Amino acid sequence: MNWHHFILAFLSAQALFADAVAVSNKVAVDSRLEPRGKGRRQSRPHQGKYFHEPGGSELGNHYDTRYFHGVQKYEDKQDTQLHMLRAYLIFFREKGVETWLAHGTLLGWWWNGKMLPWDWDIDTQVSGTSLAYLGEYLNGTIYKYTSAESDPPVTREYLLDINPHSVERQRGDGLNIIDARWIDIRNGLYIDITGLSETLPDEKPGVWSCKNFHRYKTTDLYPMRETMYEGVVAKVPYAYDSILTEEYHNKALVVTDYEGHRWDPNLKEWVRKPEYEIALAKKELEARKKGDEEKDKARKEEEEKQKEQGGKTVKRQVPIEEARRWIELEKETSGLAHLRRQQPSAASHLL
Repeated sequence: MNWHHFILAFLSAQALFADAVAVSNKVAVDSRLEPRGKGRRQSRPHQGKYFHEPGGSELGNHYDTRYFHGVQKYEDKQDTQLHMLRAYLIFFREKGVETWLAHGTLLGWWWNGKMLPWDWDIDTQVSGTSLAYLGEYLNGTIYKYTSAESDPPVTREYLLDINPHSVERQRGDGLNIIDARWIDIRNGLYIDITGLSETLPDEKPGVWSCKNFHRYKTTDLYPMRETMYEGVVAKVPYAYDSILTEEYHNKALVVTDYEGHRWDPNLKEWVRKPEYEIALAKKELEARKKGDEEKDKARKEEEEKQKEQGGKTVKRQVPIEEARRWIELEKETSGLAHLRRQQPSAASHLL
């Protein structure tokens, strides 16, 4: 071997060693992390839906079946989400994995840097590259969290569970659009984590999408903005305003009465309405819904009646007294109608 080959071989070995050390440092798990079982690496995708919810109601769809023990009360749900979100952001920051707020969670930040109190969903996003890293090195991690700010201190455990189907960046059959979850193992409430990837780099370069057809340009996302969310450092997309109006329209940024809560501009908080107001609003909504259903039913019955009569429109029988009033009114206004027909309106030239 000549000196030239020897030097090349030495440099290659040195580069491989440096890469190995870098990966080792990056994936090292600190003393607060415990793996679930032997291997934490992602298993191969299996057929069917990976994450399952107990269902039974709208609220039942926001729990992981494995840890579900019943629907939480309003106050307990608020407490669960607060610490779950804080633990998530702290964990990702410790591990150096970029994540940012999305969907309704981003909308809550826009209002006051907090979660929307009626929202049972917490949504975050990561890049496809970060998602692959999570699946390879941190899948199955159980994170032990302690909040020193609480009195007494709050101690919780959260599971980072990566969907084996996350390696597939297309929607597929739609059963696995959620790529990962951060789960409170006490009760099953979770944070949905979805990855964004350039799925069509040749046809649509710089367009990032998830499996649920949310699409963003690179300039919408980057550079990320660092901010505070529920008292913890967080990141939001660069063009958060246009992202929110695209997804929710301007109405979501101005409506101050929603889902049993009212925006208090002095407190800068969404305040829950009294129970009697919520009950009254629910009753009014049900009445409107019932009225709409009755109108829809009557319309369908009328259409069926017309079909039975060969498609002919059934004329309404006008009472004699009503017919006489119409005749008299026509006589009184026939002259005015004639004048109106002869004299065009002032705005006609604009049409």
